[in-house]
Amino acid sequence: MQVAVVTFDGFNELDSFIASALINRCRKDGLEAFITTPTPVVTSMNGIEVSGQRPMEFVTEADVVLIGSGVKTRDVVADDRLISRLPLDASRQLIGAQCSGALVLARLGLLKDMPACTDMKSRPFVEALDVTVLDAPFYAEGNIATAGGCLASQYLATWVITRTLGEDAARDVIDYVAPVGENQETVERALRAVHAGELALR
Repeated sequence: MQVAVVTFDGFNELDSFIASALINRCRKDGLEAFITTPTPVVTSMNGIEVSGQRPMEFVTEADVVLIGSGVKTRDVVADDRLISRLPLDASRQLIGAQCSGALVLARLGLLKDMPACTDMKSRPFVEALDVTVLDAPFYAEGNIATAGGCLASQYLATWVITRTLGEDAARDVIDYVAPVGENQETVERALRAVHAGELALR
């Protein structure tokens, strides 16, 4: 199972790297994430240059697609050519968005009447697209999920691992990366956020 972590120029390092790093702890179980970029090299919001592991076309074969956020997301959604390179299919793919990545899902018509989570700075722009923004870190309906706040990327990764490999696998990953002495608390918080997000508004 392959995960495309879509990472645009101006990306937020926490969003792309936390999700991909957590998911890649499941390589031995057949789940692997790749930084997927529209150009061979992208530069983060803090000036870090990163070479993409996969080209944008990889999204069509990926089992999971996560859309990262960044300071140029509004430019991304205004670029018809770039958006056309994201032919996502929620009937066969798990699709998630982090913070301003919700703008991309809205632009692709994937949110429809679904509410979303995003960060505070992106919220007015997401709402301007007639999307209801929740005061929550994570929300999912079916195969689509959104997360709000940089550190909520751990919840997006937890959701992906739970949906593909099961809750025990997610527990193992979060337990491994948790701050020492806070393992159980961290694991339970991540799973609680995902479960609450899947049950919200039902």
